[in-house]
Amino acid sequence: MTALPSLKAHFSRSLAGGGTQLHLAAHSHHLWPDASFTGHMAAWQDAARVWDGKWRHVFGQVIPAAQRHIARLLNLPDPSTIAFAPNTHDFLRRLLSACPAGRPARVLTTDGEFHTLTRQLNRLREDGLVEATVLPVRPFATFAERFAQAAKAPFDLVFISQVFFNSGWALPDLASLVDAVASPDALVVIDGYHGFMARPTGLSAIQHRAFYLSGGYKYAMAGEGVCFMHCPPGIAPRPRDTGWYASFGALATAKPGEVPYGTDGSRFLGATFDPSGLYRFNAVQDWLAGLGIGVADIHAHAHAVAAAFVADVDRLHCPGLREARLAVPMTDSQRGNFLAYDSADSQALHNMLSDAGIVTDVRGSVLRIGFGVYHDIADVPGIVDRIAAAVT
Repeated sequence: MTALPSLKAHFSRSLAGGGTQLHLAAHSHHLWPDASFTGHMAAWQDAARVWDGKWRHVFGQVIPAAQRHIARLLNLPDPSTIAFAPNTHDFLRRLLSACPAGRPARVLTTDGEFHTLTRQLNRLREDGLVEATVLPVRPFATFAERFAQAAKAPFDLVFISQVFFNSGWALPDLASLVDAVASPDALVVIDGYHGFMARPTGLSAIQHRAFYLSGGYKYAMAGEGVCFMHCPPGIAPRPRDTGWYASFGALATAKPGEVPYGTDGSRFLGATFDPSGLYRFNAVQDWLAGLGIGVADIHAHAHAVAAAFVADVDRLHCPGLREARLAVPMTDSQRGNFLAYDSADSQALHNMLSDAGIVTDVRGSVLRIGFGVYHDIADVPGIVDRIAAAVT
């Protein structure tokens, strides 16, 4: 694993703004690089410059640029399959609204999904609107086999994470999992929020079958308000949850008495939104491209810093931070870009670290520590010393 040269100078605004805090949560809220400030200001300047023509500019230039970036990063052949929304919950609602009417939607998912899905499913289950089969992710070694067996049953929606937020374990083969879904009418959805720009990801083999959603809040370094979904052509052409932007490009072919939809990713659009996140996303992508940094470089860097951290933090003899407490062993290459320490001490550790100005996060019994491109391997001894002072 090879680490990148130090990029701290490119995060000068965020690092200075945090004062003496130590940020170890790049997997949760990634600090913003200075390039994103330039992009954010461009959004304001364009609004002042083009006035009522802002949306023509956004749809004519800003969105297509963002679509091209995502298509390149995910090896998708057609950028127009990409739709945008302020959050992934918007997409989840529209996907659920595309399930058959007149009976509860049949959903296959896992116990490793984020609250965006689990809260909404649990609420719909209360009213008998959803029948959910929830598959345990662990043990990891048998997950693919168990998923393939479960996916033989008829489902309307299959929703699964690329990297599970509560363990960091990454699916080894997206294509085989998608192919295992027996029902040809099932909407197959991959939540890529912990995979996009964290692990090299190619969707060309499944671009015709699977939806893929993610956003800019984490590893894409663009902040909130810029989520996206790849929408495979021809699948779920008319979601019931729809906004007026979904008719762009469809008005000329609209049938009398029928609500029109675009035939590309625009069919999953909502309505008016704040486009500044798209500007930030494009600016960050242009910055990375200018430096010649790709997703594989980011992934290797995060893993190299994490490996140095795991090796050094063991000197503290802190039970909750021992390598043996990692949900996914360091020897397992199927890891996201964060460490997940599973321990009864996790909440207490998180609280002590927080009191000392060290930013991590905790999910149940799992303390998560994540590194980004603003961390260097040379930082690790100092990081461990700060942790030592906080927990001893």
